Amino acid sequence: MEVDRKLLEHVAEVARVKLSEEEIKKFLPQLKDALEFFSKLKEVNTDDVKPSFHPVEIRNSVREDAEEECLSQDEALSLTEHKKNGYFKGPRAV
Repeated sequence: MEVDRKLLEHVAEVARVKLSEEEIKKFLPQLKDALEFFSKLKEVNTDDVKPSFHPVEIRNSVREDAEEECLSQDEALSLTEHKKNGYFKGPRAV
């Protein structure tokens, strides 16, 4: 892949970033270096490596869905002063 001014301007346009002439001169070598670094990843042998979407195995991340007793309406409203006619009272939306 050829990394040139045109590519940098396209990336900036997609990112909706306006770059000055000084920034283009500054970021062009940085973009080249970054893309060269990532191209080195193609050289890594991953034949016997299982795909991984998370570096650490997640266990017990979801609790069991068990039915429990719910709060009554009076219990739910007991700790708020913002209530009216048995409901929570919120700010007026105009």
